[in-house]
Amino acid sequence: MSKEKIEMLSKLIKKSGNIVVFTGAGVSTESGVPDFRSPGGIWDRFDPNEMTFQKFVSSEESRRKYWDLFKATYKEFQGIEPNQAHLAIAELEKRGQLSAVVTQNVEELHQKAGSSPEKVLELHGTMWKVRCLDCSKDYPWEEAYRLLEQGEIPDNCPDCGGLFKPATIAFGQQLPVHTLKEAQERSCRCDLFISIGSSLVVYPAALMPQMAKESGAALIIINREPTPFDDIADLVIHGQAGETMKTAVELAGQS
Repeated sequence: MSKEKIEMLSKLIKKSGNIVVFTGAGVSTESGVPDFRSPGGIWDRFDPNEMTFQKFVSSEESRRKYWDLFKATYKEFQGIEPNQAHLAIAELEKRGQLSAVVTQNVEELHQKAGSSPEKVLELHGTMWKVRCLDCSKDYPWEEAYRLLEQGEIPDNCPDCGGLFKPATIAFGQQLPVHTLKEAQERSCRCDLFISIGSSLVVYPAALMPQMAKESGAALIIINREPTPFDDIADLVIHGQAGETMKTAVELAGQS
């Protein structure tokens, strides 16, 4: 990790008062969050083609497969804690510099690290809520997990009869319109956009770095691998998200 690049990042953070941080799976793997696409990961055990929104709403068999996926996910994600990157992002909010955290992640580690829920815009929802698809009534995920362990799935909503589903966005399901719109608006108004741990290939979320850059913001990309937007970024750091953000935020806080 380049000392010069860290110092450059710290200087950009220090002079910014309206920061948007965009996070993908790479920010949470350092916390031990499993990478679904790695060998032995979730998608080795479950066929993603069977996990579409359309199949969930149309087939009881597909719903059971979907709930089996979440039973495995609940087991693997319990007890996972925020890492230095999540904590550094929360520190930016404490300093009054953070406009929003726009995240593709569903495990709520930003909130657990201290980021205000209203500042965290979850593009792909959250795994820690179960919600009726019709009336949006919430159902405790713990109760859903208990049923799954017994070989059952949650009954339909007692209020409207609609289907309960984990409050994540499935393949083929529309992103939350209000959340997406707010994320885009904040990206266009920020003066510094920091993308952390995202491959920036999933649209429409991947458009936000470009929107921020075209609106005049400085664009920082922190990711282990190259991304399609490296060429337009003001700074690219290929390294660990936790160490990078912790060091840069600490330096930016020094007088």
